[in-house]
Amino acid sequence: MIYDSCNRPVLNLRISVTQQCDKHCPYCHREGETNPSTSMTVEEIVRTVRIAISLGINRVKLTGGEPLLRKEILKIVRGIRELEGLTDLSMTTNGAYMKGLAKDLKKAGLSRVNISLPTLDPNVYNNIMGGNLQDALEGVKAAVETGMQPVKLNMLILKNVNDDELDNMIKFAAQTGAILQLIELEPINLSNKYYERHHLSLDKIEQKLETLASETRVRKFMQKRRVYVLPEAKVEVIRPIENTEFCANCTRIRVTSDGKLKPCLMRKDNLVDLLMPMRNGADDERLKEIFIEAVKRREPYYKATQTTKIA
Repeated sequence: MIYDSCNRPVLNLRISVTQQCDKHCPYCHREGETNPSTSMTVEEIVRTVRIAISLGINRVKLTGGEPLLRKEILKIVRGIRELEGLTDLSMTTNGAYMKGLAKDLKKAGLSRVNISLPTLDPNVYNNIMGGNLQDALEGVKAAVETGMQPVKLNMLILKNVNDDELDNMIKFAAQTGAILQLIELEPINLSNKYYERHHLSLDKIEQKLETLASETRVRKFMQKRRVYVLPEAKVEVIRPIENTEFCANCTRIRVTSDGKLKPCLMRKDNLVDLLMPMRNGADDERLKEIFIEAVKRREPYYKATQTTKIA
């Protein structure tokens, strides 16, 4: 296991397999990536994960863009799943293509999935994301029926857009056997106008959940986020990344689709290039050194903003 300079263990790797996406969600941060110059091959993705596992990172999440638009996605999943030492392989997706791929993804080794679902209203869905809500709903059901566990519904809360749908979303989670994740809007890649118009603190929602829950759990190695166990479903609450509690308990490191190690989602000034050394013939020991250098650059965002001007 490796630790950063703040003694935080690095346990999770989020790796973007594509920046291509068929949706137009205005709040999408694309893992903090903009204008990738190239893309990693399947072999480079798998090798990157293998290096991470050799350093004690055993949980991997495939992201994007939309991962299911990567034509080699099954090969990527299969290649990563075959690596010794991996304990968890998951994916974040909009779910629109999940119905046709769920069985093959599960067979290839995908353990679980997070599906972006901000609303159950077809018109609101089309306005926010674009496309057909029914495709996403069928994707949720297909993932559950295939045996992925758990299936989580990522509901990003937008003031005056979907903040009145909480009860319906809890019911849908209960009906499908999914877990509902409520996410507070982040000021990443957004105009100040959009953020101010749509940001809603989750304080009151959490107060409501507290009164309804039979049990409240805290996920220690997931930024100490709270999970509310309701009579009908579980609801997880994800607070903004830039708060001190999230940062102090962060165990993630990211890899962009063009092969750069990204120590913090909120920053663009401390990336470490892994892909070019790999393509220039670096052996595994050198790649481990590069990974360790990126881990050393990890520091809580709230701390960094006190001492560093962020690009």
